[in-house]
Amino acid sequence: MKNKHKRKSLLITIVVVLSVLLLVTAGCDKKKGETKIVVGATPSPHAEILNEIVEDLAKEGVTLEVREFNDYKTPNIALSDGDIDANFFQHIPYFVTENREGKFGLEILGGVHVEPMALYSTKHASLEDLPDGAEIMVPNDTTNEGRALLILQEAGLIKLKEGVTITATPKDIEDNPKNLKFTELEAAAIPSAYQDADGAVINGNYAIEHGLNPVKDAILIEGSSSPYVNIVAVKDGRASEEALQKLLKALQSDKIKTFIEGKYDGAVIPAFQSKETADKLGADY
Repeated sequence: MKNKHKRKSLLITIVVVLSVLLLVTAGCDKKKGETKIVVGATPSPHAEILNEIVEDLAKEGVTLEVREFNDYKTPNIALSDGDIDANFFQHIPYFVTENREGKFGLEILGGVHVEPMALYSTKHASLEDLPDGAEIMVPNDTTNEGRALLILQEAGLIKLKEGVTITATPKDIEDNPKNLKFTELEAAAIPSAYQDADGAVINGNYAIEHGLNPVKDAILIEGSSSPYVNIVAVKDGRASEEALQKLLKALQSDKIKTFIEGKYDGAVIPAFQSKETADKLGADY
């Protein structure tokens, strides 16, 4: 009777141990088979584009969480601090400048699209209508302000000093036939305030968020040869990681090309670039 009781106890013990092992193994397999990445992005178009590939990445074993930011400064800090795995909000010249000055230790994963910058006005229908002394709002961060002034120079509204390019500020203007007055504001604040000025140069993503289309609503738009490709950035040394490569592949797919062209009607232009091409462009800044 005692031996029978021992055998029964041993059998129960074996069953319990096997059950625990099976649960642990299943848990390990599940953890091993899943990868989660968190990508920081400004709402439009970046977060919208990312949300289009959530299901595609899930099929590839990658869980994508999109974390939205409403400014240009925080996403690189969050990426540098390890709070997110990648960010998608900035163009190459801005990335290079911020990465260098902030010593963030970031690298480019690849390029996705261009958002043409443009000059908008609620008071004047054309460049010719701008009066003498007109107030023009421009972004106050280094690369976007320079970009805005280069657009105005290309249109013949101003002339910058010889050799001055993407780091230009109003102090670098040597010829200003219309005596334009420049108000420098944070890029995100301009769409809500530009009605008070004669005109404003607005970044593509903020224009989209406020219902503006550069093709239809602007009185001056950046040329299609713009080098300001929006890129995905990651921490140094992580670009080759499988999950991040899957992210880039999904963002550079035919599906996303079709989505961008259909949704944004020229306000966003697909511009897929490899890491090597984007790095080469970045070397110029």
